[in-house]
Amino acid sequence: MAHESSSAKRAPIPQRGPQAPRFIVIEGPLRVGKTTLARILAERLHARRIYDCEDNPFLADFYKEKPGSALRAQMYFLIERQKRVREALAVEAPGPVLSDFLMEKDRIFANLNLNDEELKLYERYYEAMTADIHAPDLVIYLQAKPEVLRARIEKKASREETQISLEYIEEVARAYEHFFFRYAASDLLVINTSEIDFVERSEDLQQLLRRLQDPVKGTQYFLPLGASE
Repeated sequence: MAHESSSAKRAPIPQRGPQAPRFIVIEGPLRVGKTTLARILAERLHARRIYDCEDNPFLADFYKEKPGSALRAQMYFLIERQKRVREALAVEAPGPVLSDFLMEKDRIFANLNLNDEELKLYERYYEAMTADIHAPDLVIYLQAKPEVLRARIEKKASREETQISLEYIEEVARAYEHFFFRYAASDLLVINTSEIDFVERSEDLQQLLRRLQDPVKGTQYFLPLGASE
């Protein structure tokens, strides 16, 4: 009797795909579309969501450029953000966790807004509070041109946000670009949102949702077809 290989005896075992990301972060500058996309993805993925801090009591003074307000606002953000991430990741529950912010975002803004002495103090607290928080599995970084961000701020922003200068918006956009150019702690999907709209054009959203069904490895870029029209 001829020898029959084990592969001939049994149907081939399907190759198991990469494990779906369990901790997902959506990040980008102000009014780039983070909150909208996070809400949609959390619903589609049945994910538990980590909301960014929107009730910082020191933010109004910061926008008015009151002395010392930048450090107070930044420390409040740091304490609140690390607390929210820790609490969400400590819960053992099925399904992914989706965050509206990357923990390192806090450091991006600290470097922009604090003077040298304030930054030294902030860095000590940042290192102590975040050293054992593990990196996300996937980061979705939303980009947009500064003038597009400014137009969106003028259209949708709070009264305090409308006081933000175009120069500061440009600084923030550049800081994000610099940070993510070197970012390697997680798989990264970069999406330019300057000419697409996930809310008004469902085809843009559907293209992105289809893209997210495929694994993201390393740093990859996604440009929906609507952006080239």
